Amino acid sequence: MHQYIRKLLYVICILLMSCTQNTNKIMKENNPVVYFEIPVTDLERAQKFYSHVFGFRFEKEIIDDYEMLLFPFEETGSGISGALAKGDVYQPTQKGVILYFRTQDIDLTLEKVLEKGGKILYPKTLNEKHGFAVAEFEDSEGNRIAIHQAL
Repeated sequence: MHQYIRKLLYVICILLMSCTQNTNKIMKENNPVVYFEIPVTDLERAQKFYSHVFGFRFEKEIIDDYEMLLFPFEETGSGISGALAKGDVYQPTQKGVILYFRTQDIDLTLEKVLEKGGKILYPKTLNEKHGFAVAEFEDSEGNRIAIHQAL
């Protein structure tokens, strides 16, 4: 009987370790995107646009000979960060990946987009079932950008 209990405890320990390893593996696979770059042709114009629309402050850097304006970033915060990026490899586009920026007020954000010459590409749309609203706009550089508001 004593050996049976010892074997049972051994199996339980192995299973627990396995679960922990799988949980760690799953956690590492969640939120796999860590950084983004938004292509721009006029860094100053893009900085004014994003600062006006979202209130962002940027940090200017030169990385691999490319001009970058880094978005705000906190190591312990949620979400990802990135940069406005200027260089020959960066071409603004409305095709491809769409980034969603969080906003507290989609209507106000869209007003600010229009004030800075942006265009609304997809109007505010509510998804009450899932508790959010989204919209898409063209930024000052011609990129398709989306916004998301929790309801």
